[in-house]
Amino acid sequence: MAPTTPQPAAPDSTAPDSTVPPRGKGRPRSATADRAILDATREALADLGWGGLTMGDVAARAGVAKTTLYRRWPSKNELVVDAVASLFDELEMADLGSLRADIAATVSRFADLLARPESQAALMALFAEGSRDPHLRTRIRERIVDPQKHLVRTGRSHAQARGELRSDRDERTACEEIDLVFDLIAGAVEHRLLVAGEAVTPRWLERFTTMVLGALTSLAEE
Repeated sequence: MAPTTPQPAAPDSTAPDSTVPPRGKGRPRSATADRAILDATREALADLGWGGLTMGDVAARAGVAKTTLYRRWPSKNELVVDAVASLFDELEMADLGSLRADIAATVSRFADLLARPESQAALMALFAEGSRDPHLRTRIRERIVDPQKHLVRTGRSHAQARGELRSDRDERTACEEIDLVFDLIAGAVEHRLLVAGEAVTPRWLERFTTMVLGALTSLAEE
């Protein structure tokens, strides 16, 4: 009797097929929908104020279902903070060849951003509500304030590479200096535009740039 030749085993229909890519969970988020929602949130905040803004109104303005909105932002606090934070994502530190030019250009861009009516309405409402809600204040710091400190860090790095500022002695001192310079710039520009209601004129910008430049230089020399 001739020996039988072993036959290859039949494929296991329950085993995963490595040639088929795994299917992701749910639909990917739409950047267009996200942008529409954030834009609608700032618009609603300017029109209605914090107390009048509702998730339903934002969804209607953005042209999305409320379920779409809630999947992305489960609370009004998170939504409004991200809507304001998205404005500041536009800011970049200038790199124009000198620390003075970089400071002037970046402060000017920051002032232009804050001069927009939607920016002013959104920030004033957010800060007012944050003064009463410590959890919201924490989220404002984590999502809006702290991320923007990279502008100061980047500007200092550019100046150090050009030899305009000395290198950092240690990370702790560098962080302290970055915090101080950020507070100086953000506090002065926001106060002038949002509190005093004054424009950032070329003369003010020039004098303020000199002040910030002096602060950076003196901190580096300590």
